[in-house]
Amino acid sequence: MSGQKKRLPAALYILVAMVLGILIGYLVFVEFPDKKVAAQIAGYISIVSDVFLRLIKMLIAPLVFSTLVVGIAHMGTASSVGRVFGKALAWFFTASLISLVLGLVMANLLQPGQNLGLPLPDIGASANLATSKFTLKDFVSHLVPKSFAEAMANNEILQIVVFSMFFGVALASLGDKAKTLVAGIEELSHAMLVITGYVMKLAPLAVMAAMAATVAVNGLEILVKFAVFMGDFYLGLFVLWAVLIGAGVLFLGPRVFKLLVLIKEAFLLSFATASSEAAYPKILDALDRFGVRRKISSFVMPMGYSFNLDGSMMYCTFAVLFIAQAYGIHLPLATQITMLLILMLTSKGMAGVPRASLVVIAATLNQFNIPEAGLLLILGVDTFLDMGRSATNAVGNSIATAVVAKWEGELLPEDQAAAKAAEMDAAARAAAQAQVARA
Repeated sequence: MSGQKKRLPAALYILVAMVLGILIGYLVFVEFPDKKVAAQIAGYISIVSDVFLRLIKMLIAPLVFSTLVVGIAHMGTASSVGRVFGKALAWFFTASLISLVLGLVMANLLQPGQNLGLPLPDIGASANLATSKFTLKDFVSHLVPKSFAEAMANNEILQIVVFSMFFGVALASLGDKAKTLVAGIEELSHAMLVITGYVMKLAPLAVMAAMAATVAVNGLEILVKFAVFMGDFYLGLFVLWAVLIGAGVLFLGPRVFKLLVLIKEAFLLSFATASSEAAYPKILDALDRFGVRRKISSFVMPMGYSFNLDGSMMYCTFAVLFIAQAYGIHLPLATQITMLLILMLTSKGMAGVPRASLVVIAATLNQFNIPEAGLLLILGVDTFLDMGRSATNAVGNSIATAVVAKWEGELLPEDQAAAKAAEMDAAARAAAQAQVARA
């Protein structure tokens, strides 16, 4: 219980940092009405959050590689790896389909683009987004890395997963011969987690800077202008959370609420920084405390970052229909279903591309002859929407990993999970004391 008390302030710090960030940003917005000056100041403020996100990105590739290889090596046979892979994919594709359908249903029910009361961008205007990346052919050929070093350098999570799966299965098949190498990679994973702990100490500062920079440029008035659209989208997200939690209750029982408590810090972090990646190390830690064995979480989580971005999926269908409604374009049900099926394929592998949802939406708009200029409507509030999307992705991936662990019989009973969490807290305290003693 003492560990639980220890962890509560971290989420509280992030909440306080969000509020302070909004206040600082609003002061800048009011004091410097010139947009260029405000943007310049916001640029300096956001240095902190940019550095934090760069540090997280610096960790992701070695963390995914080391934890995934060790997890697969401990998993044993290639058949057990294939089984977990199949179960995870089945969950991801079902969740993706539900998210896309929900976006479609909510946009049709709420009609957020009707009677917008805002000037529409000129139909000929371009959002200047490269859309060619998102074809099925490119996705499949992009799946396998040309070079492992290149995949690591570019933080291509899906490519790292593909290489790590081959590497882990090879180590497992070598048995005792690979014992030293597995032990070395396991030590690397421990070192990466220690570095993660150091980086996470910057989280509240990064959250404050991210919120301040966003509000300094856009002000809070932009939220009033787009209140209906944003309100409708967040209502859709709440429904999606309810569906995800309901699925969690179905497979994990009431214990899923314990998981939600454990990931609250990761949830707030991904919300405030509008980055799913920022929450990755925290979710791994929360899943450890929940009782998910690391060999499952280190395998399913990286896959989830490429295949299971539930919030981003819902946004794709919701935003496309919003833009169509704004321009008075009627899309028949058959066209909407075709769009949904295309999005099922083109939205895979979004994780490696900045503002990827917008790129996917731009490609979809082109395909269905809806003005791409409509994207300019939502660009101003996209950061605020991205916060909700990123936080939803964190929830979806956490629940997915816990469910796959349960299916595989790799979820510790509650008492053992609590003992493990206490053990982790004791180790963290000992490490902190040792650090103080050395200083």
